[in-house]
Amino acid sequence: MGLLSDEELEQLVPAHEVDSGTPIPTRLVSSDEYLPIPQTARQKQVEARMNALGDEYGRCNGLSRRRFFQTAAGMTAAFAAMNEVYGPLFGVSQAEAKSVDLAQARADGLKDQFIMDVHTHFLRDDTRLAGFARMRETVGKAGWNPELVGKPQTVDDLKYPNWFKEIYLDSDTKVALISGAPSEDTRDWFLTNDMKLDARTRVNNAAGSRRCLSHAIFTPGYDGWMDEVDRAIATLKPDSWKGYTVGDNTNKELSKHPWRMDDEKLVYPFYEKIVKAGYDIVCVHKGLYPPSVEQRFPHLTPYANVDDVGKAAKDWPQIRFVIYHSAYRWVGGKPEDAWAEFERTGRIAWTSDLADIPAKYGVSNVYGDLGQLFAMTAVVEPRLCAALMGTLIKGLGTDHVVWGTDALWTGAPQWQIEGLRRLEIPEEMRKKYGYAELGPADGPVKQAIFGGNSAKMYRYDVKKAAWRDDRFAAIKSQYERSGRDPSNLRYSYVLPG
Repeated sequence: MGLLSDEELEQLVPAHEVDSGTPIPTRLVSSDEYLPIPQTARQKQVEARMNALGDEYGRCNGLSRRRFFQTAAGMTAAFAAMNEVYGPLFGVSQAEAKSVDLAQARADGLKDQFIMDVHTHFLRDDTRLAGFARMRETVGKAGWNPELVGKPQTVDDLKYPNWFKEIYLDSDTKVALISGAPSEDTRDWFLTNDMKLDARTRVNNAAGSRRCLSHAIFTPGYDGWMDEVDRAIATLKPDSWKGYTVGDNTNKELSKHPWRMDDEKLVYPFYEKIVKAGYDIVCVHKGLYPPSVEQRFPHLTPYANVDDVGKAAKDWPQIRFVIYHSAYRWVGGKPEDAWAEFERTGRIAWTSDLADIPAKYGVSNVYGDLGQLFAMTAVVEPRLCAALMGTLIKGLGTDHVVWGTDALWTGAPQWQIEGLRRLEIPEEMRKKYGYAELGPADGPVKQAIFGGNSAKMYRYDVKKAAWRDDRFAAIKSQYERSGRDPSNLRYSYVLPG
């Protein structure tokens, strides 16, 4: 990605230069798709409180602040600090935050929870996207990895080996889907369709079970794109399909082939082809289009929203349309603007539009992926995160919201998993807007979102699956016995100040 100008990049700093090692982000970070906002006043309060609790509770456990932050209790203390500033949005207890043993006991009680992450990425070995390494160097101040302080990063940190470690060893994820993104310049695809298949095969052969799924990317309008669809059906056998309606999302300045989901001439023949081949899942990137991006690429904005989803879903009831990032627009925008929008109108740009589609069009085949939506709102304005969860569940249904983290870009996903496990929609918000409770970490709502919905969609038999005792389970057990080394990374830029 390279959407920021040299002048904008000069404003950014590697976050490790100002890192305090908190286990949950205390600044909004970004890829170079958009300019991140400065640390907010509340985030400064949260960071200070996290550090104070880290010092205090670390001493109680005979640990340095840095080491304490790497424990389950450190994660708990971080959420406790967020509650102090933002209000009681996350379920934590002071006793758990203070005690490494108690916090670890809770973590152990949830580690076998089935979590299926349908939105993960890593970069190909011959990638030219070296900017991702620069992004990784900035994650320190976001509070996501004390191990990065002063450590130069390379693009290798965003390739398969680290993806494997952060997904399967450093988080409770049981099954991951490898996604990707296309580009007009073939050298800038994150992974080719063949590379995703190779990675899926590599993971599942190593595990001895079905631990990995993969997309095939489809690119309406590109030369020979339907021939590639035919080839993928015949030889690659993807688990589902993914497209970007803005065309080239990696190099938007090169995008020549934006498209609409309801284009009967261009895209409907694709739907017909995959349905005949037995496929019924189409994932589409939407949203993540803040004002700063719209100003540079206004001609792509109509393709980033969701006004093409309803008709496509109604015309193709055989297909489950999974809207990635749930079309959340404001990533990279000012969180106070998104929160003010919700307080004023009870709506959130594009995500509320998505949630309206089932009732408006009489369809039941539209799903919302959490993607960067959860990662970004939970750390900047968790009340907004709660509102987004309530909006999606109310509109799409508990059984139509799926778990995705956008890792590796958002880093090792365990903190996000803990965030959803602990998040609750405040009672006053539930009463005012008619939202349902999210409930306990292992309750029916969160179980459905974490994995039940995707397992049903991808025909993954959780009860019969071998993930509990396959080779990966043995590797993780050994990893934990020998001393875990979680990274809690996120890979993006921060503004100083």
